[in-house]
Amino acid sequence: MEDLAKFLFGVSGNVIALFLFLSPVPTFWRIIRRKSTEDFSGVPYNMTLINCLLSAWYGLPFVSPNNILVSTINGAGAVIETAYVVVFLVFASTHKTRLRTLGLAAAVASVFAGVALVSLLALHGQHRKLLCGVAATVCSICMYASPLSIMRKLLGLDFVAITRLLIGFHGESIQRLVIKTKSVEYMPFLLSLAVFLCGTSWFIYGLLGRDPFVTIPNGCGSFLGAVQLVLYAIYRNNKGAGGGSGGKQAGDDDVEMAEGRNNKVADGGAADDDSTAGGKAGTEV
Repeated sequence: MEDLAKFLFGVSGNVIALFLFLSPVPTFWRIIRRKSTEDFSGVPYNMTLINCLLSAWYGLPFVSPNNILVSTINGAGAVIETAYVVVFLVFASTHKTRLRTLGLAAAVASVFAGVALVSLLALHGQHRKLLCGVAATVCSICMYASPLSIMRKLLGLDFVAITRLLIGFHGESIQRLVIKTKSVEYMPFLLSLAVFLCGTSWFIYGLLGRDPFVTIPNGCGSFLGAVQLVLYAIYRNNKGAGGGSGGKQAGDDDVEMAEGRNNKVADGGAADDDSTAGGKAGTEV
């Protein structure tokens, strides 16, 4: 019965995470139509890619037995995120942007290759699982912590220290996300709900499997998703001046573009709600 429950929660986590992985598609459709990345930031997709690769590797039977559902969704996520990165490389608005994206992609490949080779050639059994689990957990917490920047703007509180503690350099540019209004305009309800449900599904999956490397990061994700939902309930009547869906889309693009301009100085961070979702999606397992 316990194995069946674990399987069901794993399947639900796969379905919701796939939705999150695909959420940036409108952004990339715009990039393809305009044949330019404009000021959009490609960093979140590279960050999500390394998270997916490490998590997919961790879920393989010779690393972590009985976690194949972890590998299936993160393997799919890695393919999707790779496609996003390729689009950024093809339609980069400037040569500098293309070089920066290419450099990040090379760094992602190097980190993953390093972890995979060390775990495969130098470690065995629990030591292999420990290395891969720690690497995947750190990346997952980084992705899940991204919404702290939006929460900071909503509450008017200083979460800088917390963000730095949780996500290191990735938090530096997240703090530069330009949201001038204390509203839920840039915190879409469905995406916040999906993050909460996805984190909760994988958290329970990890508990049933007695796997701390699945439980810990997704427990953080479930908690942060719950906080987002609480903030949404508090500020749901204050959605800024965007008004209709057209204003909402324009606002989302403005946020991501503003962050993209800030990334000309320092890389990293989250983009619009699509980009944020894409970043979070890779952290589900």
